[in-house]
Amino acid sequence: MANTTGLWSHWAGYLVAEKYQMSEKFEYFAVRNSVGVFDTSPLYKHRITGPGAEHYLAGVLARNIHRCRPGQAQYTVWCDDRGFVVEDGVVLRLAPDEFMLTAARPNLAYLQGLIGHEAVEIEDVSARWGTLAVQGPRARTVLEPLVPEIAGLGYFDLVPAKLGDTAVTISRTGYTGGLGYEVWVPAEDAVAVWDAVAEAGAGHGMLPFGQVALLMARIEAGLLLIDVDFESSRFAFNDEHRSTPLELGFGWMLRDLDNDDRAFIGRNAIVRERAEGTSRWKMVGLVVDWHEYDTLYTAAGLIPPKDHIPVTDDFMLYDTGSDRVGYATSLMYSPMLQRHIAIARVRPDLAATGTKVDLEVTINHRYRRVGARVARMPLYNPAHKTA
Repeated sequence: MANTTGLWSHWAGYLVAEKYQMSEKFEYFAVRNSVGVFDTSPLYKHRITGPGAEHYLAGVLARNIHRCRPGQAQYTVWCDDRGFVVEDGVVLRLAPDEFMLTAARPNLAYLQGLIGHEAVEIEDVSARWGTLAVQGPRARTVLEPLVPEIAGLGYFDLVPAKLGDTAVTISRTGYTGGLGYEVWVPAEDAVAVWDAVAEAGAGHGMLPFGQVALLMARIEAGLLLIDVDFESSRFAFNDEHRSTPLELGFGWMLRDLDNDDRAFIGRNAIVRERAEGTSRWKMVGLVVDWHEYDTLYTAAGLIPPKDHIPVTDDFMLYDTGSDRVGYATSLMYSPMLQRHIAIARVRPDLAATGTKVDLEVTINHRYRRVGARVARMPLYNPAHKTA
């Protein structure tokens, strides 16, 4: 068994490894410096087909699906009629009238409930497909001998292929912020494909990696996580726990709104928010001042902790006048950047790169503040991600 630690957690009714090695940092560095493989099969997958599929998705998804051609994928969100985000996911356009929409949570009944008069069918195919994420700077080197079809595959493109005797789809996607591919394989063939990929990667230092290493990489990559960095508007108790795409930093998805007349769910609210400047927050990256951080702990008689395990909680942010101006949602010490970094929400007027804020930490059971600078995400953005 690949998991030598016996540490598991639950995801969508499946067990997933927290870490395979005794050190999750070992797996993390495999992803950052060579190649790793992650089993993302528990991800929910919704197959959307029919002559009305594109029209249906154009009315549900905030990002313009008309710009996604067959053989391409899009990262996208879908919203409620008040412009709050329901969830995010990746949509793969497999054919002109066939799409697969992924999500971290089950959305089948919700999506089916939005079907109007379109000739479209939606089904949950999660159990039919396994998904292996091959991630890292050597991912192409490992996969290309097995599936030559990926040669020249562009960022967020996908291609049908044969891996051995198994028909698969390969997409150039992932959740680590580096070069990566996801192999979409029929569930009954997933173990054989895993074994083939593992054998091909053995000479390249490839390791299976678990949840901890994945969550470390996604913070560096500035990739948001539902129920951590934002909540679904369907299940939030009040608007303090809801977010709009603009507040989450997804304005880039909506740049062509002025030339896009789609009547998608939430459009009017989003247009109004943009025009009136009513966004409450802006999602940004933070880089903590290492010297100030070390000085605070040393003065308190402590060794400054440099813990790479992600902490997902609310860490308050303040301006120089001691007013609360936001909060960090995901915090960690980045082994690659050698800094404490965070994903955070700040007031829009403080969201410019380089703006100083104070991050609240606890030292010797007392609240203290350490300086941090707003940074553009992704905080780690290697050239090989899109090369």
